[in-house]
Amino acid sequence: MKEVFEENIGLLIHDVGRLLRVLYDRQMASIGLTRSQWLLLTYLYFKDGINQTELASLMDMEKAPLSRLLDRMEIKGWIIRKNETNDRRIKNIYLSESIKPLVSSLREKAAKYRKDSLSILSDKELNKLRDLLQVLKKDLTSKL
Repeated sequence: MKEVFEENIGLLIHDVGRLLRVLYDRQMASIGLTRSQWLLLTYLYFKDGINQTELASLMDMEKAPLSRLLDRMEIKGWIIRKNETNDRRIKNIYLSESIKPLVSSLREKAAKYRKDSLSILSDKELNKLRDLLQVLKKDLTSKL
């Protein structure tokens, strides 16, 4: 029996993620941030002080494009890069004090957006979805 396009789990996960990103981009357009910028700021919100290599991995970016993005954000005063080891090639990335209010605003908008976007699901359904996605993520991560 031929699989129906709309029932392909890989495509569903991809499409739901894409739709959430596109709709969130529209919400963030008023701030003037690119998707890469707000994604980077969000990762730093949760992992402030992460090194550049780990950040590249989290963002699924090559080191050179990430470095250029960091250069632009450092010029704007949004992030700070520090050498904190004897290895001068390793730089840790921090949110600057001047960007933290914007990041807080972003987090509030993101929380409202997530709540609105997922309001079709009950709390029980949402918790189940989160649990299942975390199980999948953990298993897939272990295979890398």
